[in-house]
Amino acid sequence: MSEDYIQFIERVHTKTGIDLSQYKEAQMKRRLTSLREKRGHDNFKSYFNALEDNSLLLNEFLDRMTINVSEFYRNRKRFEVLEEKVIPYLLQKKKKLRIWSAACSTGEEPYTLAMVLNRHIPLQQVEILATDLDGLALGKAQAGLYHERSLKEVPPEILKKYFRKEGSTYRVIDEVRKSVTFKKHNLLADRYPKDFDLIVCRNVMIYFTEEAKKTIYKNFSHSLIDGGIFFVGSTEQIFSPQTHGFEVYDTFFYRKWQK
Repeated sequence: MSEDYIQFIERVHTKTGIDLSQYKEAQMKRRLTSLREKRGHDNFKSYFNALEDNSLLLNEFLDRMTINVSEFYRNRKRFEVLEEKVIPYLLQKKKKLRIWSAACSTGEEPYTLAMVLNRHIPLQQVEILATDLDGLALGKAQAGLYHERSLKEVPPEILKKYFRKEGSTYRVIDEVRKSVTFKKHNLLADRYPKDFDLIVCRNVMIYFTEEAKKTIYKNFSHSLIDGGIFFVGSTEQIFSPQTHGFEVYDTFFYRKWQK
C-alpha cells in the first residue's frame, strides 16, 4: 500500500469516521483512483485537500465509496424463500416482527421487505429499521421515488398495489413508507441495535476484508434474538457459520442458535 494512499485512509477516517482499511484494498483503491483522476488529481493528497474544501466533491466521494446499487426484489427467488419459508417460521413465535435492513442504500430493499411481510401481517405489526452510511442515499430512500429500471423484478400486482405513478417515476405508497425508519449507521464503527427477528444485509460484505467480516458477523449475531434469521446476498455465503453463532436455515439464510 503506497504512503500516499495510507495517509489518505488516515485522513478520511479522521474526517468522516469511515475506515477504508477495512475494505478490500484493490477494489476500493481502483474505484477511488478512477474518481480522483476524473476530478483532475494525480495523487490522493491533492484529492483529499480538494475534498476538504468542496462539500459537493466530498458527497460524490462518499456516494462512490458506499456502492449504491439496488433494485426492488433483487434476486427474486431469495425473496420467494423469505415469503414462503422464513416469514411463516418467524410468525410461529410472535405476531409482531422487528427487522433490520442494514446497508439499505436508496431503500429498495426495506420497502420490498415491507411489501413481502404485508402478505402475511398488517403493516402495523411490522417494524423495519433501515440503515446506511450514505446520508444522500437515505434521503432518496425516505422520498420513496424510483425510476422504472429499479422496478423490473416487481410483480405486476405488487406494482399496482404499492406504487403510484408520478410522471416517469413511481412512488411507494405512504402506508409502506411509514413502516420503515431510516437512520445513518456505520457497520464498522457504530453500536449495533438489538433484538431483531430478521436482519438483512446483502451484497455489501463482499467489499470488506475477512477480519472486518468476522467482526460484522459477530455483531449481527448479537443483534438477533435466539432463533432469528440472517439473510445475506447471493455471493456472500458464510462458509463456517457456526463460528459466528449461526446454522444454515436455507441457502443464504442463517439462523442464530437457540440457547
